[in-house]
Amino acid sequence: MKVLVVGSGGREHALVWKLAQSERVEQIFVAPGNAGTAVSATNIPIQANDVPKLVQFAQENNIGLTVIGPEVPLAAGVVDTFWAAGLTIFGPTQAAARLESSKAFAKAFMVKHGIPTAAAGTFTNYDDALTYVEAQHTAPGLVIKAGGLAAGKGVIICDDVAQAKTALQQIMVDRTFGSAGDEVVIEERLSGPEVSLLAFCDGKTAVPMLPARDHKRVYDNDKGPNTGGMGAFAPPRDVNQALIDEIMSTVIQPTIDGMAANGTPYAGVLYAGIMLTPDGPKVLEFNCRFGDPETQVILPMLDSDLADIMLACIAGRLQPEMVQRHDGGCATIVMASPGYPGSYPKGLPITGLD
Repeated sequence: MKVLVVGSGGREHALVWKLAQSERVEQIFVAPGNAGTAVSATNIPIQANDVPKLVQFAQENNIGLTVIGPEVPLAAGVVDTFWAAGLTIFGPTQAAARLESSKAFAKAFMVKHGIPTAAAGTFTNYDDALTYVEAQHTAPGLVIKAGGLAAGKGVIICDDVAQAKTALQQIMVDRTFGSAGDEVVIEERLSGPEVSLLAFCDGKTAVPMLPARDHKRVYDNDKGPNTGGMGAFAPPRDVNQALIDEIMSTVIQPTIDGMAANGTPYAGVLYAGIMLTPDGPKVLEFNCRFGDPETQVILPMLDSDLADIMLACIAGRLQPEMVQRHDGGCATIVMASPGYPGSYPKGLPITGLD
């Protein structure tokens, strides 16, 4: 089977590395890929969001499975387009991917289905949002989130109302995140350690992967703005099997059941960003794909055939015993150009690895 992996990050390198171990897989292409993926796959000059060219390439090269890495193609409906063209693809539909592409949708969904999450307000009008923030003067901090996709950078953690007002100005008036700031979600600030729990899903069944913990802020000691992730490790020692079972029963499975009830069954990977609060696990965010950098520490710990798992998810025949992992741990760190996550130079060569 020929496989096409879509994306250009460390996540896609990890996916290629793991898929290459499958006896099912004879050749892997990556669009557009990077220097790492080029070691064990063939990079092709197609951007991840160029859906028509991705479809054309898959058709012309007899691709048996396409795997989507980043969130933007999912939000654009790449999965729907591939299925309409008769092509097999791993990932949620555009409607199901709204769990990530619209924070307002995700928040309303969680409230409707009784999934534990932070109390919040959702706004499309700046003045209304400002009034809401000013009324939270006794709150122990707020979290201001751009409602759309912002590459993991659209969440601003605020210690007080003054910082929250500045964040609103940046998102809704200055348009720092473009159209992603058309809508904002203003949440209470939760406290506790975070954990990322990813699960394989086939529309009805969900099976967890190894839990991981990423570091979102750009500087050491939890300082600086949020990023797409500066590093991760797996598994966290404070996340035992009982806690995993609790998150699966209170968050992951109700989400899968709720999406099915909505007529938008969820197949692919569901990533739940969880805060372990004194009141129990609460959802910070959903992602509708493999996390980056979590994938780089989860897949090396997976003993099972990744291609087999993906095809089982697509066919609706996922079983818990299909997902096996070995003991031990894994860690990764991210190197970034100066200035990240703001304006920073791109395309710089990486040297000194020999």
